[in-house]
Amino acid sequence: MAIGRIYRNYIKNNMFMRILLIFTFIAILTIVILSYLMFSSLSQSIINKEVTNQRAAMESVSQYIDSRYESVENLARDMYRNETLFSNITFLMEHPYNEYVQHRMDQFTNESNAYATDVLQYFQNAMDENSDIRNIMLYSSERQYLSMFMPNKQFKQLSTNVANSFIPEVMAMESKGISAPNYWVRKAAGQWDRALYAVRIPINNKLLKNSGQFLVYLDSNKISKALATYKNSYKGSIVVLSAAGNVIFDSEGKYYGKKYPYVDISDSFFDDPHAGLTESGKDMYINKLISTEGGYVVIGAVPKNEIASSYAGTRQAIITISAICILFAILFPALFVANFAKRTNRIIRFTRKVKNGDLTARIDDPREDELGQISRSFNDMLDELNLYIERVYKAEIKQKQTELVALQARINPHFLYNTLEVIRMRAISQGAKDVGEMIYSLSVLFKSLVQQKKNYTLKDELEACRLYLELFRIRYKEKFSYTIHYDPALAGRAVMKLSLQPIIENYIIHGIQKERFDNHLSIQIREEDGILIAVIADNGKGIDPQRLKEIREELEKPEETGHMFGLRSVHSRLRFLYGSAYGIEIQSRPGEGTVIIVRYPSREGTDAEHV
Repeated sequence: MAIGRIYRNYIKNNMFMRILLIFTFIAILTIVILSYLMFSSLSQSIINKEVTNQRAAMESVSQYIDSRYESVENLARDMYRNETLFSNITFLMEHPYNEYVQHRMDQFTNESNAYATDVLQYFQNAMDENSDIRNIMLYSSERQYLSMFMPNKQFKQLSTNVANSFIPEVMAMESKGISAPNYWVRKAAGQWDRALYAVRIPINNKLLKNSGQFLVYLDSNKISKALATYKNSYKGSIVVLSAAGNVIFDSEGKYYGKKYPYVDISDSFFDDPHAGLTESGKDMYINKLISTEGGYVVIGAVPKNEIASSYAGTRQAIITISAICILFAILFPALFVANFAKRTNRIIRFTRKVKNGDLTARIDDPREDELGQISRSFNDMLDELNLYIERVYKAEIKQKQTELVALQARINPHFLYNTLEVIRMRAISQGAKDVGEMIYSLSVLFKSLVQQKKNYTLKDELEACRLYLELFRIRYKEKFSYTIHYDPALAGRAVMKLSLQPIIENYIIHGIQKERFDNHLSIQIREEDGILIAVIADNGKGIDPQRLKEIREELEKPEETGHMFGLRSVHSRLRFLYGSAYGIEIQSRPGEGTVIIVRYPSREGTDAEHV
């Protein structure tokens, strides 16, 4: 209730208060938005910097894992290059160890370099050269033997085709790439260290048919060497997940053997391999780097509060500066608007005096700004208004009345001249009896024109047209006919006197073809959307397109040139009395005839149209 009273008393009818409130709202909103955008930009820049540092560390981890993966692939390729070595590996995969020992003893007697092709020694050398390797395993798909090589020349071979062993199924399901060690393989090898990851490469025989698997376990803790140079430059933790979602490396060592909580790995491989920053819940920023070749995902997780602490001081500085800007943005405009309102109220009081009839009132404001100019303009306007009332306005009223009378008066002699000339020529050429009928029609027509009527209607104008047409029907006998159609309900509509007759006269003088026997003119009246429309159509000579263009241009000229007096007088009077929506429109084709459309306002008779 109190708010409504304050609004009615101080805001509703106070434009300057509304302007001040709107400006204040816009200023506060603009400053808040700009501050927010600035803070967002700065904070995002800090976030991007931290994420970039973390991503560089993630790429170093990915490069390190890829290098280990490549070294295992090279180890497998070296197996293929040495045919004797590869033959021994194939023999070991498909035979018990004691048979392999016998096979090696036979080789010692037949080969000079049999020692270099020993499988156990070859893999022992590989583990000695690469400290990341913890175990190397060979699996035969046909015999289902699993041969395991461990540091310090330890070797173990077992047959996996036994009850309660799922190793054959595991080896059949898993494909090439990097993954977490399988539980059943770990159990068979007795390898329970959680910080391990496996690289698996299929082994093909000489016919390129898969004969088994080459499986290498590598130490996940060695991956930390790739982060040595980034130890103090990135925040958060870095985790490497296999395609199954298992943790194969964790920089903080918290998630080995557990499900990583921040990323659903099932969707990761459908993302952009270079996907950037995303948000996980409300706690973490997650950065992903996907290796489609190795089949793993490097995840960088940064707690939001850890990054937020980096830009806390920036936020406080922006809030303080924004508050100061808002204060100045409100104070100075308020002082300016108050002074502006005071001067405007003085102008309002002055206009009320003028409204009450005091045309001698004046505003005293000597300043040169907009309000001062408005004040002087009001004073000058009052001086001009007083002068206009005394001289110009009264003179213009008289002039318009004179022009109306002149326009009406000039058409009568013109019409009478042409009509009498036709009768005179007829009387000279023939002494026919029909001259009496023509003179009779003419006398009735004169009477209707001379007679002053308070309300001149459509019926009166059509009757004048009929009398005029009757003269020429008698004159041309069977060569000319006419029709007049209109709804009797429109008979009382007010029209301007002599608005149709000059158009008919134009046809008789310029359009009728005396050598024809089917000359015809029709007059049709209708009403559309409050407009009375008269259509005068004939089948006469028509008008040449160039001449028709000249006629239309002549009708629209502001000054009279003396040409086309009849048509121009009708058009000018209609426009003068009723406005630009009314007047005449001409359509014509040479040899086909002419159609002239006249538009009036549709209203009952008044005393204005007889002027």
